[in-house]
Amino acid sequence: MIITKTPFRMSFFGGGTDMPAFFNKHGGSVISTTFDKYCYVNVRHLPRFFEYSTEISYSKTERVQSVDQIIHPAVRNAMKLLDMHELRLTYEADLPARSGLGTSSSFAVGMLNAFYALKGKYADKKKLSDEAIYLERVLCAEAGGWQDQIAAAYGGLNRIDFSNDSYEVRPIIISPQRKQELNNNLLMYFTGFTRFSSEIQKNNQVTAAQKTAQLKEMLSLVDEAERVLVDSSIDLNEFGRLLDHTWRLKRQTGSRVSTNDIDGLYEKAIRAGALGGKLLGAGGGGFLLFYVQPDKRENVEKAMQGLMRVPFTFENGGTRVIHYTPESFTLQE
Repeated sequence: MIITKTPFRMSFFGGGTDMPAFFNKHGGSVISTTFDKYCYVNVRHLPRFFEYSTEISYSKTERVQSVDQIIHPAVRNAMKLLDMHELRLTYEADLPARSGLGTSSSFAVGMLNAFYALKGKYADKKKLSDEAIYLERVLCAEAGGWQDQIAAAYGGLNRIDFSNDSYEVRPIIISPQRKQELNNNLLMYFTGFTRFSSEIQKNNQVTAAQKTAQLKEMLSLVDEAERVLVDSSIDLNEFGRLLDHTWRLKRQTGSRVSTNDIDGLYEKAIRAGALGGKLLGAGGGGFLLFYVQPDKRENVEKAMQGLMRVPFTFENGGTRVIHYTPESFTLQE
Protein backbone atom coordinates (compact mmCIF):
# COMPACT_ATOMS: atom_id res chain seq x y z
CA MET A 1 0.00 0.00 0.00
CA ILE A 2 1.16 3.52 -0.86
CA ILE A 3 -0.14 6.82 0.55
CA THR A 4 1.02 10.14 -0.89
CA LYS A 5 0.45 13.59 0.58
CA THR A 6 0.48 16.52 -1.87
CA PRO A 7 -0.03 20.20 -0.97
CA PHE A 8 -2.35 22.73 -2.57
CA ARG A 9 -1.01 26.03 -3.85
CA MET A 10 -1.89 29.68 -3.83
CA SER A 11 -0.72 31.78 -6.77
CA PHE A 12 0.17 35.41 -6.06
CA PHE A 13 1.44 36.89 -9.33
CA GLY A 14 1.70 36.02 -13.01
CA GLY A 15 -1.31 33.74 -13.34
CA GLY A 16 -2.21 33.37 -17.01
CA THR A 17 1.37 33.91 -18.19
CA ASP A 18 2.01 30.18 -17.53
CA MET A 19 -0.06 29.25 -20.60
CA PRO A 20 2.14 27.95 -23.47
CA ALA A 21 0.25 30.07 -26.02
CA PHE A 22 1.40 33.15 -24.09
CA PHE A 23 4.82 32.28 -22.68
CA ASN A 24 6.23 30.79 -25.88
CA LYS A 25 5.76 34.25 -27.45
CA HIS A 26 6.32 36.60 -24.53
CA GLY A 27 7.86 34.58 -21.71
CA GLY A 28 6.02 33.90 -18.47
CA SER A 29 6.62 33.94 -14.71
CA VAL A 30 4.59 33.25 -11.60
CA ILE A 31 5.11 33.58 -7.87
CA SER A 32 3.28 30.99 -5.82
CA THR A 33 3.52 29.01 -2.61
CA THR A 34 2.19 25.74 -1.29
CA PHE A 35 0.53 25.63 2.13
CA ASP A 36 -0.51 23.12 4.75
CA LYS A 37 -3.70 21.81 3.15
CA TYR A 38 -3.28 18.55 1.26
CA CYS A 39 -4.78 15.83 -0.85
CA TYR A 40 -4.06 12.19 -0.04
CA VAL A 41 -3.92 9.38 -2.58
CA ASN A 42 -4.04 5.83 -1.25
CA VAL A 43 -3.17 3.10 -3.78
CA ARG A 44 -2.85 -0.66 -3.48
CA HIS A 45 -3.38 -3.66 -5.69
CA LEU A 46 -6.93 -4.93 -5.38
CA PRO A 47 -7.17 -8.48 -4.00
CA ARG A 48 -8.69 -10.85 -6.56
CA PHE A 49 -11.82 -11.68 -4.59
CA PHE A 50 -14.19 -9.34 -6.41
CA GLU A 51 -16.17 -9.34 -9.62
CA TYR A 52 -14.43 -6.09 -10.60
CA SER A 53 -10.69 -5.57 -11.11
CA THR A 54 -10.30 -1.89 -10.22
CA GLU A 55 -11.98 0.38 -7.69
CA ILE A 56 -11.64 4.17 -7.73
CA SER A 57 -13.08 6.27 -4.88
CA TYR A 58 -13.26 10.07 -5.06
CA SER A 59 -16.56 12.03 -4.91
CA LYS A 60 -18.09 8.84 -6.23
CA THR A 61 -16.98 5.21 -6.49
CA GLU A 62 -16.21 3.41 -9.74
CA ARG A 63 -15.86 -0.36 -9.93
CA VAL A 64 -14.78 -1.61 -13.34
CA GLN A 65 -13.38 -4.63 -15.12
CA SER A 66 -10.94 -2.75 -17.36
CA VAL A 67 -9.02 0.52 -17.34
CA ASP A 68 -10.91 1.71 -20.43
CA GLN A 69 -14.16 1.64 -18.45
CA ILE A 70 -12.93 4.21 -15.89
CA ILE A 71 -14.89 7.46 -16.20
CA HIS A 72 -12.43 9.72 -14.34
CA PRO A 73 -10.18 10.94 -17.18
CA ALA A 74 -7.05 11.64 -15.11
CA VAL A 75 -7.15 8.21 -13.42
CA ARG A 76 -7.88 6.39 -16.68
CA ASN A 77 -5.10 8.13 -18.60
CA ALA A 78 -2.57 7.90 -15.77
CA MET A 79 -3.15 4.16 -15.42
CA LYS A 80 -2.62 3.74 -19.16
CA LEU A 81 0.46 5.99 -19.13
CA LEU A 82 2.20 3.97 -16.42
CA ASP A 83 0.66 0.59 -17.33
CA MET A 84 -1.16 0.16 -14.01
CA HIS A 85 -3.71 -2.61 -13.42
CA GLU A 86 -5.95 -4.10 -10.71
CA LEU A 87 -5.90 -1.16 -8.32
CA ARG A 88 -7.87 0.26 -5.46
CA LEU A 89 -7.35 4.04 -5.43
CA THR A 90 -8.84 6.38 -2.83
CA TYR A 91 -8.70 10.18 -2.90
CA GLU A 92 -9.24 12.44 0.12
CA ALA A 93 -8.57 16.14 0.57
CA ASP A 94 -8.53 18.88 3.21
CA LEU A 95 -10.30 21.37 0.91
CA PRO A 96 -12.96 21.07 -1.81
CA ALA A 97 -12.14 20.46 -5.47
CA ARG A 98 -12.75 23.10 -8.16
CA SER A 99 -11.93 25.90 -5.73
CA GLY A 100 -8.92 27.66 -7.29
CA LEU A 101 -6.14 25.99 -5.33
CA GLY A 102 -4.79 23.68 -8.03
CA THR A 103 -6.59 20.69 -6.52
CA SER A 104 -6.84 18.66 -9.74
CA SER A 105 -3.12 19.10 -10.42
CA SER A 106 -2.21 18.18 -6.85
CA PHE A 107 -4.23 15.02 -7.32
CA ALA A 108 -2.49 14.27 -10.64
CA VAL A 109 0.96 14.74 -9.07
CA GLY A 110 0.09 12.71 -5.96
CA MET A 111 -1.43 9.91 -8.04
CA LEU A 112 1.63 9.63 -10.31
CA ASN A 113 3.89 9.66 -7.26
CA ALA A 114 1.84 6.82 -5.73
CA PHE A 115 1.87 4.80 -8.97
CA TYR A 116 5.66 5.00 -9.26
CA ALA A 117 6.07 3.99 -5.62
CA LEU A 118 3.72 1.03 -6.10
CA LYS A 119 5.93 -0.07 -8.99
CA GLY A 120 8.98 0.26 -6.70
CA LYS A 121 10.37 3.22 -8.66
CA TYR A 122 11.47 6.69 -7.58
CA ALA A 123 10.27 9.69 -9.55
CA ASP A 124 11.89 13.07 -8.85
CA LYS A 125 9.99 16.34 -8.69
CA LYS A 126 10.83 17.33 -12.27
CA LYS A 127 9.58 14.00 -13.64
CA LEU A 128 6.36 14.20 -11.64
CA SER A 129 5.58 17.78 -12.70
CA ASP A 130 6.43 17.07 -16.36
CA GLU A 131 4.24 13.98 -16.47
CA ALA A 132 1.37 15.67 -14.60
CA ILE A 133 1.42 18.50 -17.16
CA TYR A 134 1.41 15.94 -19.98
CA LEU A 135 -1.40 13.99 -18.29
CA GLU A 136 -3.72 16.96 -17.76
CA ARG A 137 -2.94 19.17 -20.74
CA VAL A 138 -2.29 16.54 -23.45
CA LEU A 139 -3.86 13.21 -22.53
CA CYS A 140 -6.92 14.73 -20.81
CA ALA A 141 -6.96 17.77 -23.15
CA GLU A 142 -7.81 20.13 -20.27
CA ALA A 143 -7.18 23.82 -20.88
CA GLY A 144 -4.91 25.62 -18.44
CA GLY A 145 -1.38 26.58 -17.52
CA TRP A 146 1.57 24.72 -16.07
CA GLN A 147 2.13 26.31 -12.68
CA ASP A 148 -0.17 24.09 -10.58
CA GLN A 149 1.55 20.80 -11.38
CA ILE A 150 5.00 22.30 -10.77
CA ALA A 151 4.00 23.87 -7.44
CA ALA A 152 2.43 20.63 -6.20
CA ALA A 153 5.51 18.61 -7.09
CA TYR A 154 8.18 21.01 -5.78
CA GLY A 155 6.47 22.74 -2.86
CA GLY A 156 7.60 25.97 -1.22
CA LEU A 157 7.60 29.66 -2.11
CA ASN A 158 8.94 29.89 -5.65
CA ARG A 159 9.28 31.98 -8.75
CA ILE A 160 8.66 29.77 -11.79
CA ASP A 161 9.83 31.10 -15.16
CA PHE A 162 8.42 29.76 -18.45
CA SER A 163 9.78 29.94 -22.02
CA ASN A 164 10.28 27.74 -25.09
CA ASP A 165 8.07 24.91 -23.80
CA SER A 166 10.16 24.61 -20.62
CA TYR A 167 10.35 26.06 -17.12
CA GLU A 168 12.75 26.82 -14.29
CA VAL A 169 11.86 26.71 -10.59
CA ARG A 170 13.69 29.27 -8.44
CA PRO A 171 13.04 29.28 -4.68
CA ILE A 172 12.52 32.81 -3.35
CA ILE A 173 15.13 33.42 -0.66
CA ILE A 174 13.47 35.29 2.17
CA SER A 175 14.23 35.50 5.89
CA PRO A 176 12.09 33.29 8.16
CA GLN A 177 10.84 36.40 9.98
CA ARG A 178 9.72 38.14 6.77
CA LYS A 179 8.12 34.97 5.48
CA GLN A 180 6.22 34.57 8.75
CA GLU A 181 5.09 38.21 8.56
CA LEU A 182 3.77 37.60 5.04
CA ASN A 183 1.95 34.48 6.20
CA ASN A 184 0.44 36.36 9.16
CA ASN A 185 -0.80 39.20 6.92
CA LEU A 186 -2.75 36.93 4.56
CA LEU A 187 -6.37 35.94 5.18
CA MET A 188 -8.13 33.35 3.03
CA TYR A 189 -11.91 32.93 2.74
CA PHE A 190 -14.05 30.36 0.94
CA THR A 191 -16.64 32.08 -1.24
CA GLY A 192 -18.79 28.97 -1.47
CA PHE A 193 -18.65 28.96 -5.26
CA THR A 194 -16.83 26.18 -7.09
CA ARG A 195 -16.08 25.81 -10.78
CA PHE A 196 -14.06 23.85 -13.33
CA SER A 197 -10.85 25.77 -14.05
CA SER A 198 -10.58 24.25 -17.54
CA GLU A 199 -14.05 25.60 -18.43
CA ILE A 200 -13.11 29.09 -17.20
CA GLN A 201 -9.89 28.90 -19.24
CA LYS A 202 -11.74 27.85 -22.39
CA ASN A 203 -14.19 30.70 -22.00
CA ASN A 204 -11.47 33.24 -21.28
CA GLN A 205 -9.36 32.19 -24.27
CA VAL A 206 -11.92 33.91 -26.47
CA THR A 207 -10.61 37.29 -25.32
CA ALA A 208 -6.98 36.37 -24.59
CA ALA A 209 -5.64 37.81 -27.84
CA GLN A 210 -7.13 41.21 -26.96
CA LYS A 211 -5.78 41.02 -23.40
CA THR A 212 -2.07 40.53 -24.16
CA ALA A 213 -1.28 43.99 -22.79
CA GLN A 214 -2.82 43.11 -19.41
CA LEU A 215 -0.95 39.81 -19.26
CA LYS A 216 2.33 41.57 -20.07
CA GLU A 217 1.73 44.05 -17.27
CA MET A 218 0.85 41.20 -14.92
CA LEU A 219 4.15 39.59 -15.94
CA SER A 220 6.08 42.76 -15.10
CA LEU A 221 4.56 42.73 -11.60
CA VAL A 222 6.32 39.42 -10.87
CA ASP A 223 9.69 41.22 -10.81
CA GLU A 224 8.30 43.94 -8.54
CA ALA A 225 6.72 41.45 -6.15
CA GLU A 226 9.90 39.37 -5.92
CA ARG A 227 11.89 42.52 -5.15
CA VAL A 228 9.47 43.39 -2.32
CA LEU A 229 9.85 39.91 -0.82
CA VAL A 230 13.64 39.60 -0.93
CA ASP A 231 14.62 43.21 -0.11
CA SER A 232 14.06 43.73 3.61
CA SER A 233 14.43 47.51 3.19
CA ILE A 234 11.14 47.61 1.23
CA ASP A 235 7.91 47.81 3.22
CA LEU A 236 6.25 44.38 2.96
CA ASN A 237 2.86 46.13 2.73
CA GLU A 238 3.77 46.95 -0.86
CA PHE A 239 3.12 43.25 -1.57
CA GLY A 240 -0.54 43.80 -0.67
CA ARG A 241 -0.83 46.85 -2.92
CA LEU A 242 0.67 44.89 -5.81
CA LEU A 243 -1.87 42.09 -5.20
CA ASP A 244 -4.65 44.63 -5.67
CA HIS A 245 -3.02 45.84 -8.90
CA THR A 246 -2.61 42.35 -10.36
CA TRP A 247 -6.20 41.36 -9.42
CA ARG A 248 -7.67 44.41 -11.17
CA LEU A 249 -5.62 43.51 -14.26
CA LYS A 250 -6.66 39.86 -14.03
CA ARG A 251 -10.34 40.83 -14.05
CA GLN A 252 -9.79 42.35 -17.51
CA THR A 253 -8.44 39.11 -19.04
CA GLY A 254 -11.76 37.28 -19.30
CA SER A 255 -15.48 37.78 -18.88
CA ARG A 256 -15.81 34.93 -16.36
CA VAL A 257 -12.80 35.70 -14.14
CA SER A 258 -15.02 37.38 -11.56
CA THR A 259 -18.71 37.79 -10.72
CA ASN A 260 -20.77 40.57 -9.17
CA ASP A 261 -20.88 38.64 -5.89
CA ILE A 262 -17.11 38.20 -5.78
CA ASP A 263 -16.50 41.84 -6.75
CA GLY A 264 -18.82 42.89 -3.93
CA LEU A 265 -16.96 40.77 -1.36
CA TYR A 266 -13.61 42.06 -2.57
CA GLU A 267 -14.58 45.73 -2.35
CA LYS A 268 -16.11 45.13 1.08
CA ALA A 269 -12.76 43.83 2.35
CA ILE A 270 -10.87 46.75 0.78
CA ARG A 271 -13.21 49.24 2.45
CA ALA A 272 -12.61 47.45 5.77
CA GLY A 273 -8.85 47.98 5.42
CA ALA A 274 -7.35 45.19 3.31
CA LEU A 275 -4.52 46.58 1.17
CA GLY A 276 -5.19 44.13 -1.64
CA GLY A 277 -6.03 40.59 -2.53
CA LYS A 278 -7.20 38.35 -5.32
CA LEU A 279 -9.37 35.43 -6.23
CA LEU A 280 -7.20 32.33 -6.33
CA GLY A 281 -7.14 30.25 -9.50
CA ALA A 282 -8.58 30.77 -12.96
CA GLY A 283 -11.58 32.69 -11.65
CA GLY A 284 -15.30 32.31 -11.24
CA GLY A 285 -15.29 31.20 -7.61
CA GLY A 286 -13.36 29.43 -4.88
CA PHE A 287 -11.14 31.23 -2.39
CA LEU A 288 -10.50 34.93 -1.86
CA LEU A 289 -7.11 35.91 -0.46
CA PHE A 290 -6.50 39.27 1.24
CA TYR A 291 -3.39 41.05 2.47
CA VAL A 292 -4.32 42.72 5.75
CA GLN A 293 -2.16 44.70 8.18
CA PRO A 294 -2.45 43.53 11.81
CA ASP A 295 -4.30 46.67 12.97
CA LYS A 296 -6.95 46.19 10.24
CA ARG A 297 -7.44 42.47 10.75
CA GLU A 298 -10.39 42.74 13.12
CA ASN A 299 -12.23 45.10 10.75
CA VAL A 300 -11.73 42.80 7.76
CA GLU A 301 -12.76 39.70 9.71
CA LYS A 302 -15.92 41.53 10.79
CA ALA A 303 -16.65 42.56 7.19
CA MET A 304 -16.21 38.96 6.00
CA GLN A 305 -18.51 37.46 8.65
CA GLY A 306 -20.59 34.72 7.09
CA LEU A 307 -17.71 33.46 4.96
CA MET A 308 -15.54 30.58 6.16
CA ARG A 309 -11.98 31.67 6.94
CA VAL A 310 -9.35 29.00 6.34
CA PRO A 311 -6.21 29.40 8.50
CA PHE A 312 -3.04 28.17 6.79
CA THR A 313 0.73 27.98 7.11
CA PHE A 314 3.20 27.96 4.23
CA GLU A 315 4.86 24.59 3.58
CA ASN A 316 8.03 23.57 1.73
CA GLY A 317 7.80 19.84 1.10
CA GLY A 318 5.82 19.33 -2.09
CA THR A 319 4.45 15.88 -2.84
CA ARG A 320 5.76 13.04 -0.70
CA VAL A 321 5.17 9.37 0.06
CA ILE A 322 4.04 9.15 3.68
CA HIS A 323 3.36 5.39 3.78
CA TYR A 324 5.19 2.73 1.82
CA THR A 325 4.45 -0.99 2.08
CA PRO A 326 5.77 -2.83 -1.00
CA GLU A 327 3.53 -5.41 -2.62
CA SER A 328 4.37 -8.35 -4.87
CA PHE A 329 2.08 -8.26 -7.89
CA THR A 330 1.93 -10.35 -11.01
CA LEU A 331 -0.48 -9.30 -13.74
CA GLN A 332 -3.10 -11.96 -14.34
CA GLU A 333 -3.19 -13.19 -17.91
